[in-house]
Amino acid sequence: MENPITYTSAFLLGLFSTIHCIGMCGGIIGALSLSLPAHIRSDRPRMLAFVTTYNFGRIISYSLAGLIAGAIGTGVLASVGFDQGHAFLRALGVTMMIAIGLYLTGWVPQLAIVEKIGIPVWKKLEPVGRRLLPVASLPRALAYGLIWGWLPCGLVYFVLVWALTAGNAIQGALTMLAFGLGTLPTLLATGFMTSWLTRFARSNTARQLVGLLIIAMAIGSLFLPLGEQMQGHHHH
Repeated sequence: MENPITYTSAFLLGLFSTIHCIGMCGGIIGALSLSLPAHIRSDRPRMLAFVTTYNFGRIISYSLAGLIAGAIGTGVLASVGFDQGHAFLRALGVTMMIAIGLYLTGWVPQLAIVEKIGIPVWKKLEPVGRRLLPVASLPRALAYGLIWGWLPCGLVYFVLVWALTAGNAIQGALTMLAFGLGTLPTLLATGFMTSWLTRFARSNTARQLVGLLIIAMAIGSLFLPLGEQMQGHHHH
C-alpha cells in the first residue's frame, strides 16, 4: 500500500505553508537580518550567506526531529504488526494533512493548542539563542538556526506526526528535510523583502486558499491506493 507521504508532497506542503511560516518566523528572520552589522547588510551576497545559514540550521533541527519521529513510527509498526500498523499510520497521515489544512485556514482555532507542546523545550533553548545575538559570524548564524528549528510551531508538530507515518527513522528525517526545503524559498526572500511578504501572509484569503489546497492534497492521496488496486486487478 502506498504511503500518502511522498517527499514531493512534503516539499509542496512546506512551500504552500510558507504563509504560516512568515507569520511565525518572518519576524524572527527580519529581526536577525536587521541585527547584522551594517557592512554585512549592505553587502547582498554576504547577507544571503547569513540568511541561508540560519535556515540551514533550522532545517537540520527539523530533520533531527523527523529522525526521532520516524523511529517512533517504526516502533508502532513493530508492536501492532506491519499490515495493521501501516493502515493505522496511513489513516493518521491523511488525518494530519487535513488538520494542517484546517490549521492554516484558521477555521478551527482550537487546533492552535498544538503549539503549546514544545513550550517546555523552547523555554530551555530560548535563553541560549539570546546569548548568540547579535549574530556576527556564520558559525553563530548556524547555531542560532539550530535553536530556531525548535521554536514552538503547530505546523511543524503536525508535519512531525505526519513524519511518524513515514515508515522508518531515515524516511522520517527525509520527510522533514523535504518539508524544510519547501519553506526555504520564502524565508530566504523574507530576509530581503519582509514588509511585502508579511502583508501577503496576513491576508485571510491567501491563508484559506493554501489551507484548502492542502486539504485537497490529503483527499487526493486517499484515492491514490484505490487507483493502484484497480491497476493491480487489471493486471491479474
